[in-house]
Amino acid sequence: MAEVFFYHLQNQPLERVLPVLLGKCLERGWKVVVQADSPERVRALDEALWTFADDSFLPHGTEADGATETQPILLTTDDINPAGAEVRVLVDSAPSGDLSAYARALVLFDGNNDEAVAYERERWKVLKAAGHQVTYWQQDEAGRWAKKA
Repeated sequence: MAEVFFYHLQNQPLERVLPVLLGKCLERGWKVVVQADSPERVRALDEALWTFADDSFLPHGTEADGATETQPILLTTDDINPAGAEVRVLVDSAPSGDLSAYARALVLFDGNNDEAVAYERERWKVLKAAGHQVTYWQQDEAGRWAKKA
C-alpha cells in the first residue's frame, strides 16, 4: 500500500508548491506521474514547471510530447504509469485509481475551495479504509507544512 500525503494548500498556489515537491521527489531518485483533471490544466502545469524559477529545471513532459516511458515527471489526465513511477501526484480532484503500485501518492488541493475540501475528505476516508497510510499536511501562514493528522 502507498503512503498518501494530503497537502491542504492555503497560502500558496499549486504552481508554487508543486515544483518544490517534484524537486524533492527527483532528489530521491523517484519518477513521478502528475495527474490533473483536464488537458488545459496539464498545459498550464507544463508551462509553470518551465518557468517557476530562473535557476532550476525540472525534467518533465506530457503525453502530447510523446516518449512517456522516459519522462522523469509525466503530466497527464490519465491513470497511466508508463515509466514505472514511484510517486503519483493528484491535483484538481483527479481520480485516485489504483495507488497500490506506488510507494507514495501526493494529493494537493485548494483549501480555500469548499468543494475540493469536501471531495478530499471523502478520498481520505476511502484510501484509509483501503489500507493506505494517510497523513494530512496544512500550510501555515509562512508557507511551511505542519502535519495535522
